[in-house]
Amino acid sequence: MTSTPTSAIPVIAIDGPTASGKGTVAQLVATELGFHYLDSGALYRLTALSALYRGIAIDDEQAVANSVETLKCGFKDGDIFLDRENVTMSIRAEEVGNTASKIAALPAVRKALVDLQLRFREAPGLIADGRDMGTVIFPDAKLKVFLTASAEARAERRYKQLIDKGFSANIEDLLKDLNERDARDANRAIAPLKPAEDAYLLDTSNLTVQQAVDQVLTWYAAVKA
Repeated sequence: MTSTPTSAIPVIAIDGPTASGKGTVAQLVATELGFHYLDSGALYRLTALSALYRGIAIDDEQAVANSVETLKCGFKDGDIFLDRENVTMSIRAEEVGNTASKIAALPAVRKALVDLQLRFREAPGLIADGRDMGTVIFPDAKLKVFLTASAEARAERRYKQLIDKGFSANIEDLLKDLNERDARDANRAIAPLKPAEDAYLLDTSNLTVQQAVDQVLTWYAAVKA
């Protein structure tokens, strides 16, 4: 039995800022196509949570990078595990998200996580969501989508997500944090948040989730034809 060359395995890269809805859209597209799913942001959040658990200083770049080598994480039925602990909710806390954004700007940490992300590329295909999937990790992706929404719309979505999950939240603080994280992600020296030159732009500010999913599927059908 001949295995499929990695380069022949199709990838749909869906990038965008925090709370743009890319994770939800990516998971639904993966389900629709029967593809594997990579939440690259979860890997950064898992690294951040692990560093917080271990008391590793976030500005100690090499220590954080080294911790990736012993990172024991897993994904099952929509849940995320760190050292067998279900941390699906924990990694969504604002402290973890802000920490993940900070360590994502560290070159040694990004390098340590690249190989891990590449291993998710398996037949029949992969939907990869994150911030640099189409620009850095999978530059040969069959389809690249840059999904965004206004900061106000994203803050409202994030607020609703947190409240629904039992977290306390302040929408003005969320908006401030989003703007700060957007600036940090867009201006970092390594893999700044920006659309790939050949990416399709999708603003979901006024779209339903299903409309966004349908648009991605329409684009994919066109590029694979």
